[in-house]
Amino acid sequence: MNILFLSLYEIANSNSGYIYADLVREFVERGHNVYTVTPTRKEDTCAFTDDNGAHIIKVKNGQIQKTGKIKKVINLLSLEKHTIKAVKKFANGVKFDLIVNMCSNLCYAKTSMYFKKRDGAIYYLLMKDIFPQNAVDIGMMKTSGIMGFVYRHFRKKEKKMYSSTDYIGCMSKANKDYILSNNPQLNSERITIVPNSIQSVDVALSDEDIKAMRDKYGIPQDKTVFVYGGNLGKPQDIPFIIECLKAQEDNASAYFFIVGDGTEFNMLQNFVDTEKPNNVKLLQRLPREDFDGMLAACDVGMIFLDYRFTVPNFPSRLLSYMQAGLPVLACTDANTDVGNIIVDNNFGWKCASNDVQDFTLTVKQAIAEANDKKDNSKKLLNEEFSVAACYETISRCFE
Repeated sequence: MNILFLSLYEIANSNSGYIYADLVREFVERGHNVYTVTPTRKEDTCAFTDDNGAHIIKVKNGQIQKTGKIKKVINLLSLEKHTIKAVKKFANGVKFDLIVNMCSNLCYAKTSMYFKKRDGAIYYLLMKDIFPQNAVDIGMMKTSGIMGFVYRHFRKKEKKMYSSTDYIGCMSKANKDYILSNNPQLNSERITIVPNSIQSVDVALSDEDIKAMRDKYGIPQDKTVFVYGGNLGKPQDIPFIIECLKAQEDNASAYFFIVGDGTEFNMLQNFVDTEKPNNVKLLQRLPREDFDGMLAACDVGMIFLDYRFTVPNFPSRLLSYMQAGLPVLACTDANTDVGNIIVDNNFGWKCASNDVQDFTLTVKQAIAEANDKKDNSKKLLNEEFSVAACYETISRCFE
């Protein structure tokens, strides 16, 4: 079967360790002929076949992630045109049976429809964000006034995208329920649950390695280390995170290690530079080879989602914590079910992301219970968030 994968994230090859690369590799290993489109800013548009046999088409385009709104929209619009041209050039003569759009923000909708119509392919949309409502929730877009025209334009495109798909894979049950309740025209039998997934690897460290990793980055050996790794942007509500960290300044048992980048990173950096909290370390990035090891050297993973969200998000960073065997503290809005999944499967805690006192109490609970909940997350990861399970769900569309 010839498959076209469309990714908004740059994938160097199918061994890159990124969640979408794992899914691509799973399809290749099952014997399919896979073409993966990935944007790049570092080189001209090109194509190659990696060691696993996956065909990678790199499409030169402007920056999409971690950039301003206007620049992002312009570059997203140009990506569609560049992608269609690149696929026609580098996959000349290939008739696709399946198109898997692993994207958000309506990206690749036009591309997917073009090749669906040209080849009669099945179009499988893997929902990662619910746009434009997620932008409305956190004040980046309005439904009334002049900006209301922009919202209605994107909402119209969203409905058109949904109606053009053959299947929609949602990240969780809450995600699926939201899509169906707000788009009653959709056939519920074509809406599946396909969560973010990875091919789990063993990243566990010995006691000596944990000590060495903490020493390398100046992390205390005698404290419960809470780690956050990922985007630091509007969806995380950085002002609230700062208030939570301020409330922990006298907590002698907890240490907070934050690694990430995004549009709001400088706000967090300014807090650290100005207040100089003695139990917080902030890094913009880590070497890829150190990141998984650093997670395994910590005690509790953290998730933050703005309390204003009405759409049920499901952060992909959860999988990295689960792979490291970490219990997770989810500080979120009331509409996502990620906190319920964490609590129901006994690998963490949840609290409201508009209540600093709730966060403080949950941190104390996590310090007391972290050792008892370790490794429960790894078990669930292997059972329900593996690329093998997601492959089986997607491949049923051909049954």
